[in-house]
Amino acid sequence: MKKNFYITTTLPYVNAPLHLGHATEIIRADAIARYKKLQGCEVFFNTGTDEHGMKISEAAEKAGQTLQEYTDFYANLFKETLNKFGVNDETQYVRTTDERHIAGAQAFWQKCFDNGFIYKKNYKTKYCVGCEEEKTDSELIDGKCAIHPNRELETIEEENYFFKYSEFGDRLLKYYEQNKNFIIPNYRTNEMREFIKRGLNDFSISRLKSKVSWGIPVPGDDEHVMYVWFDALTNYISTLGWPNNLDNFEKFWSGTESETVQYCGKDNTRFQGVMWQAMLMAAEIKNTDKIIVDGFILGEGGIKMSKSLGNTIDPLDIVDLYGTEALRYFILREFHPFEDTPVSQDSLKESYNANLANGLGNMVSRVMKMAEGLFEPISEDEKLKVGVVAPEYIVAMEGYNLQSAMNIIWKQIGEIDKTIQETEPFKLVKTDREAAAKIIKEQVLKIDLIARMLLPFLPETSAKIIQAIKENKKPENLFSRKD
Repeated sequence: MKKNFYITTTLPYVNAPLHLGHATEIIRADAIARYKKLQGCEVFFNTGTDEHGMKISEAAEKAGQTLQEYTDFYANLFKETLNKFGVNDETQYVRTTDERHIAGAQAFWQKCFDNGFIYKKNYKTKYCVGCEEEKTDSELIDGKCAIHPNRELETIEEENYFFKYSEFGDRLLKYYEQNKNFIIPNYRTNEMREFIKRGLNDFSISRLKSKVSWGIPVPGDDEHVMYVWFDALTNYISTLGWPNNLDNFEKFWSGTESETVQYCGKDNTRFQGVMWQAMLMAAEIKNTDKIIVDGFILGEGGIKMSKSLGNTIDPLDIVDLYGTEALRYFILREFHPFEDTPVSQDSLKESYNANLANGLGNMVSRVMKMAEGLFEPISEDEKLKVGVVAPEYIVAMEGYNLQSAMNIIWKQIGEIDKTIQETEPFKLVKTDREAAAKIIKEQVLKIDLIARMLLPFLPETSAKIIQAIKENKKPENLFSRKD
């Protein structure tokens, strides 16, 4: 196991509040960061906001705000929202308008340019502002972007700088071959491999400043700003201080004792798993070790939730109704770790009542109520004798299958419930107090182990359970049933 662990999410655009898809990616990354800390790793968890590009300019104009006012408002809102997601307070936060990031992006550009992978030419293309991406005819459905069908495509015809993407196909395929678990799940690697085999086309990495002023200036050419994706992707290393302060970069990215992991949605895999990796090769920087790919969150009718379609469930509404810990539970257990997941308000309520209120919450309250006054608080030495967490839990966590790890926990919750039903210590205590105490203590020790496995997932709930066991008393209601 590497001792230094770096994990990052992609950076959401600041053109609207965070939706459930963003919450999924961020909370999963947070759970992994917490797990790695429990393993004894030093962790650098990065997230933040992508604040440049055409869609940001459009949104700010529509809101009647200056670009800086607009991006400042949403960046601050994003930070506040992270707290409501239960994200670790030690999380690093990067904005692509930060001076450090701007300097890093320009240094990265210069490095690629000096290495001969950037050139200038005239071109004409169709462009989706919603995706901030060029579109070929084969990617369009009825002449529209498949992801943003309600937006008209822009036509861009100008002189731009280009990145020599076409030169990296063989190197990328070799990297995939040498790193079998580079993209999880593995079939996403196969998708990227087939994409590369069809041929990589050089792509534009600048826009005329006269048309898109809100961007990072291209080094040595004030008439151009960087294409938003080229700018934003460099945040993964600029947040570490590259290139001016290399201590954290060498510790968490390039060092032999470091492991780098990136979370992204499946529509982002090409940018993270192909484009960014080619850019790293061009700049002679170590490639990412692993990329974990989420599926989509589907709304009514099995349609992908998205801000542009207006069919999202606001994660903050879930927090208001059920609480932060419940939001984390839904995402980490009820949402498939790699595939698309259909979500509805009814399914969330049903899951909450069955698995949190009537499941974990009721089980802990019931057992700890019986433990009160039946025996002295359990010592730390007694807890250590119980053993370590189930090996399959470790396997699931190391494979980033958070749902599987949670299922293992809930299986153990079910086993405790079954033991209580079969042995009926609440009746036995009237005739054989010692035997009842033995049964209850065994269940409390199992609950303590469950609480420790829950730490990466439901940190507040875990802490409440551990404290209740320490005091040997029933905790306050963990999850109130919702009617």
